[in-house]
Amino acid sequence: MLIRVPSASRCSSADITPESVYLSRRRFMAASGAGLALGALPGVAFAQDVSPYEVPVPAEQPTWFTEKLPGVQWRAVVPVDEAITPFEDATHYNNFYEFGPDKGDPAEHADAMDIEPWTVQIDGAVEKPGTYSVADLVQPHRLEERIYRLRCVEAWSMVIPWLGFPLGELIRRAGPTGGAKYVAFETAVLPEVMPAVDSRFSLIDWPYREGLRIDEAMHPLTILAVGMYGRILEEQNGAPMRLVVPWKYGFKSIKSIVRLSLVEEQPYTTWQNLAPEEYGFYANVNPNVDHPRWTQARERRLPANLFSTNVRDTLMFNGYADEVASLYQGMDLAKFY
Repeated sequence: MLIRVPSASRCSSADITPESVYLSRRRFMAASGAGLALGALPGVAFAQDVSPYEVPVPAEQPTWFTEKLPGVQWRAVVPVDEAITPFEDATHYNNFYEFGPDKGDPAEHADAMDIEPWTVQIDGAVEKPGTYSVADLVQPHRLEERIYRLRCVEAWSMVIPWLGFPLGELIRRAGPTGGAKYVAFETAVLPEVMPAVDSRFSLIDWPYREGLRIDEAMHPLTILAVGMYGRILEEQNGAPMRLVVPWKYGFKSIKSIVRLSLVEEQPYTTWQNLAPEEYGFYANVNPNVDHPRWTQARERRLPANLFSTNVRDTLMFNGYADEVASLYQGMDLAKFY
């Protein structure tokens, strides 16, 4: 499926990334002026052995991933004219509290994870429950590149090129029954490599858990990501499989998934349980509803520094309002935050 991000989500021409910053040894297309929607061009692909990004590629990537590269639908979704966050920033400025509270902790510790083999349990209100390898889950699907804005509830943001497939396709294959109204997710708990899960100072009740309403999970923008920047997903970014829901704050996009359950009742979610006055179940990006301790009307787009703060206005639903606002028609978004 091709989804073109509408004009409401465009940025000014001043935000266009120079081709030398984010294009690879091959050009995706000849330059033809600002404002061109790359997502409108079907059938463009890169060779299997050439990453479309100038980033480090592991010497060995899983076979289930490399076999999918020739068929990748590159630039399936693109926020027009926005700069892609440098790979170094996207992989070294992370929240993954199982590895520690600081932004650099995940990159320091997560490479000790053993993500091969990896299984995901699918259960609940489905016709085909079971424990599946990531290879089995990915195999039926064509990978798509989705270049999405990522907005953290802490008021910083990035633009990241994910590789994945729609979560809705997996749910349909699992065969949801009439009782399925929500999807619940769990992250791995690996105390041997995740120092924070055994810490007596941690306030989090592990495993990390998240959830979506079934219509949110089935929306075409919601994906399960297994790669980024044309290569396999980094451990600190949620390898081998993570959720990406671009119109919600980043904590909804749960990492390193080991369980996916279709349930009838709204599921327990970690941050809502820990601080319900600060983190709601829906967690839609909304510049009109502030966090109790800071405004959500503005955000700091990374990379940023003292001399270039890169602060900008936050977009309703993170710029995807035309696609997703109808999901919340009639709801009080200040109440259901």
